[in-house]
Amino acid sequence: MEFIFWMSIVVITYTYVGYPILLFVLVKLHRFFRGQETLYYDYNEVPEVSLIIACYNEAEFLGDKISNTLALDYPADKLKICFVTDGTTDGSERLIAQNERLTLFHSEERKGKNAAINRILPMINSPILVFCDANTFLNKEAIFNIARHYKDSNVGAVAGEKRVESAGLSDKAGAGEGAYWKYESALKKWDAELKTVVGAAGELFSVRRELMQPVPDGILIEDFYVSMKIAQEGYKVVYEPQSYAIETGSASISEERKRKVRISAGGLQAVWLFKPLLNVFKYGWLSFQYVSHRMLRWTLAPLGLLTALLSNIFLAINLQGIYVYLLLAQLAFYALAAVGKLTEKMEKSPKIFFIPFYFVFMNVSVFQGFFRLVRGKQSAVWEKARRAKAA
Repeated sequence: MEFIFWMSIVVITYTYVGYPILLFVLVKLHRFFRGQETLYYDYNEVPEVSLIIACYNEAEFLGDKISNTLALDYPADKLKICFVTDGTTDGSERLIAQNERLTLFHSEERKGKNAAINRILPMINSPILVFCDANTFLNKEAIFNIARHYKDSNVGAVAGEKRVESAGLSDKAGAGEGAYWKYESALKKWDAELKTVVGAAGELFSVRRELMQPVPDGILIEDFYVSMKIAQEGYKVVYEPQSYAIETGSASISEERKRKVRISAGGLQAVWLFKPLLNVFKYGWLSFQYVSHRMLRWTLAPLGLLTALLSNIFLAINLQGIYVYLLLAQLAFYALAAVGKLTEKMEKSPKIFFIPFYFVFMNVSVFQGFFRLVRGKQSAVWEKARRAKAA
């Protein structure tokens, strides 16, 4: 039981603290011995890009989204703006069709994002594809900062940065999600500098057209699947923090749960699909990064939280000593998380509460995602999570 407890602590600590520290040290060594190599397109030589925006019932955001998209700083003759809609019931397709700069691909039947993208791929010939969501807003230089990386023939994909904007003091879901994405963005930056990003965020990412294959039916997190397939083929996935997509957090924790459970189910699905990446002799650094940054978060780390608590209770009762204090420390952490849950709807509550709560919430979502996945209850055509209104 002591072995189970301490192994659980090691896995949890390595996943959330140890790997970031180790990664930071490796990046520092990489910079010292190899320097930083960059190969960029100039503004006047950038390639043609197709910006693809899939949306379902996003009429409330589309006016602002279209204005934001048309203001992007990229040569107009080299930027094709493609909106893909399917099964919309709020008139989204009519709003898009009103603007001549936009190309609309509409289908009356709703089959989900994967099917919508697969449907239009044969009609897109630009050498670079950029994907973003309809409810996110890009900085003006986003497309150029992404496209410039493709001068390097080893770059197969580029991941932009996701930024979560708080909708006010009462936006606990957004505050927790925002703190998580700041942590995640730092890891992505270091991952890319060491070798490659292991999984792009769908809010803003890009791929070479020649590497973009149709996404198989049933894939739950297509952005992760596409970017990992490209990394698996030996291409580099770059991280570009100067290209960012801004969105507000989910409207509430219950709305955020829809996203987290789906992502967790998709992550567990990906662990099965990318089993070959466990072969470190074939994939080297990619295997190390994939296991450390992704696989452990979706498997052993959440399980470790459960086994650490249960084994600690047993040890505190039977051996006492240090295990009593360790159990009290665990219980204090979960008490903070519980207070965070209870104060979710309060106008003001200290961050000391909602960060532990969001951490526990994310890991509980993994268990929920697992049961939904094994029961076949998680559809690739997911229910959209409502976003908070910007302050």
